[in-house]
Amino acid sequence: MGRIGISCLFPASWHFSISPVGCPRILNTNLRQIIVISVLAAAASLLYFSVVIIRNKYGRLSRDKKFQRYLARVTDIEATDTNNPNVNYGVVVDCGSSGSRIFVYCWPRHNGNPHDLLDIRQMRDKNRKPVVMKIKPGISEFATSPEKVSDYISPLLNFAAEHVPRAKHKETPLYILCTAGMRILPESQQKAILEDLLTDIPVHFDFLFSDSHAEVISGKQEGVYAWIGINFVLGRFEHIEDDEEAVVEVNIPGSESREAILRKRTAGILDMGGVSTQIAYEVPKTEEVAKNLLAEFNLGCDVHQTEHVYRVYVATFLGFGGNAARQRYEDRIFANTVQKNRLLGKQTGLAPDTPYLDPCLPLDIKDEIQQNGQTMYLRGTGDFDLCRETIQPFMNKTNETQTSLNGVYQPPIHFQNSEFYGFSEFYYCTEDVLRMGGDYNAATFTKAAKDYCATKWSILRERFDRGLYASHADLHRLKYQCFKSAWMFEVFHRGFSFPVNYKNLKTALQVYDKEVQWTLGAILYRTRFLPLREIGMLIILSEGCLELCRPIWRPPSSGATKHLKCTCPR
Repeated sequence: MGRIGISCLFPASWHFSISPVGCPRILNTNLRQIIVISVLAAAASLLYFSVVIIRNKYGRLSRDKKFQRYLARVTDIEATDTNNPNVNYGVVVDCGSSGSRIFVYCWPRHNGNPHDLLDIRQMRDKNRKPVVMKIKPGISEFATSPEKVSDYISPLLNFAAEHVPRAKHKETPLYILCTAGMRILPESQQKAILEDLLTDIPVHFDFLFSDSHAEVISGKQEGVYAWIGINFVLGRFEHIEDDEEAVVEVNIPGSESREAILRKRTAGILDMGGVSTQIAYEVPKTEEVAKNLLAEFNLGCDVHQTEHVYRVYVATFLGFGGNAARQRYEDRIFANTVQKNRLLGKQTGLAPDTPYLDPCLPLDIKDEIQQNGQTMYLRGTGDFDLCRETIQPFMNKTNETQTSLNGVYQPPIHFQNSEFYGFSEFYYCTEDVLRMGGDYNAATFTKAAKDYCATKWSILRERFDRGLYASHADLHRLKYQCFKSAWMFEVFHRGFSFPVNYKNLKTALQVYDKEVQWTLGAILYRTRFLPLREIGMLIILSEGCLELCRPIWRPPSSGATKHLKCTCPR
């Protein structure tokens, strides 16, 4: 009786045979083929279901991550629970050139993991509105009367005191940080203003406020804080695996013996205020940058952990803010026109019927420049291209490669693999009037700017009266929108050398429903050691230096139970 052996698909130890007795003749010849096909079909099915299960698992993980992010955004816009004793608070006053704003931040108790940063958020009142208040004018207006500064800033501090729970005041740090408006004052006037604040504020308020909490910050600091703020909001400091996020390989400065780490690619920032402009972006360790243009810092709460060490190029340009640029432009107009009138015997600008024709003002608008008791009359011609050409010399560019405004060195930017966010004037220029904030497109922006400049002032005023512009856009914005559009364009493309086809600039005021200000980066950086209180470390304020102190245990034979080893991060 014949027997059929089955062994082609199995190990030798699985060899067996069957008898075809009772089977139809037609199956005897094809039995091996049928079995082979069945086994292959089973294997294919198993493989298919494995792929489906894995895909569902990781898809679910990806959706979970997205849901967690969404949940974080939703809870971030809920009213702050002021009855929760585990919520901490911090207050920052931004003393800018045109006014001062106070921001109240809050964060839950740290989770104790030294690898995680504080989860700092903007405090929201019972109506879920951010706890923010602004006053005018800028603090620098009190340069000749510093004794009035405390009265000037008191409404802001009263506002914060009303929102921060009374029991939390003594442990709530208060920072009063002054920017470009104060930087242009003589040091003696800066000192007098700060002394008035340091003397009077502790008398009337219980916030945690020391000598180092009121200062005039440098443009470099302001740029770093802005860079920290946007990347924190974007979640770029969260070192978690996420296939949807672009990552970069980073060699940490000072850790040459360690392998490079993979972490999320950070975004660069452009910030144009009224007086100054900043640019900041992360640069690799291989890029040589002068110390005055480089910031190396550790955002982590433990200086011995290097996963939050960053190396950022930061450059600030005083006089390149929107208002300061317009002032420089008017000074040049006035001086050049006076000189030409004297040489050529003309009367340009000296009377309303013989105005200076300004291409950077909207069509047919009338304006005046006052200098040294003299008045120069202007009339806008609304020529955007001529305006750009006129202001190009103000960039102070040199013929050297890798330089930006004022001939300052600028490390290479990988435009194809970079991402930048533009704040303040970058946002106001694109959104307040032109209504195109967000993803920046040079061609679209220039067309809109040209159309705006060439529109008669009477029509622009009519649109303004009908409420067609942003709610906070005023007549000053309308009047100088043409100039500022040209200035922003030239600074971005000619000054910082971004190509006109660059697609990765987003102009923003809010990201994930959060108003992103450099103050967020300031509070994050200045409170970065606070988690140490949760994990058995101490913080000592010594001669203005925040010292990191680790409890180090000694064996009994040493005669000491423990001592503190302190280092001062620089």
